Amino acid sequence: MLYERSFFEAKICPPRNFASRVANMPRPLVFTNGCFDILHRGHVTYLSRARQMGASLVVALNSDDSVRRLGKGAGRPLNSLEDRMALVAALECVDLVTWFEEDTPLSRIIESRPDVLTKGGDWAIETIVGAIEVRAWGGCVHSIPFEFERSTTALVKRIRKTCTCGG
Repeated sequence: MLYERSFFEAKICPPRNFASRVANMPRPLVFTNGCFDILHRGHVTYLSRARQMGASLVVALNSDDSVRRLGKGAGRPLNSLEDRMALVAALECVDLVTWFEEDTPLSRIIESRPDVLTKGGDWAIETIVGAIEVRAWGGCVHSIPFEFERSTTALVKRIRKTCTCGG
């Protein structure tokens, strides 16, 4: 049986169309990025808080190769880029999802010229990629404090530690 593309998958935008899609989004525009390998409560809360800072929220995900280069551990990402994007796009607070192949999302940040750039509370503002550029065009940068201490890496370690299947 064939299924039509889900309504939320329309929120997924390839990089080649990103600049034109984001140009028509309501402002202020909020931009964030990450791996979002196993979506958890910390991710959902963070994205909801980010969305409250503007009229639109754009999320850029690391490609599978980009995640591997981050050194998050063997077998990461666990979920493919396609699956990770679908899950993030399904969240009501997210307006557009794209990805980047590079080690950082700087190209997507420059293309979208967000009014607000956010990362999670484990990022110091001065280390957030794109902070200098966003501030230069009059935007602001926020490191959103964690409300729930959750980590995909810690979750994967816990699963692997309790696995009795040799994995």
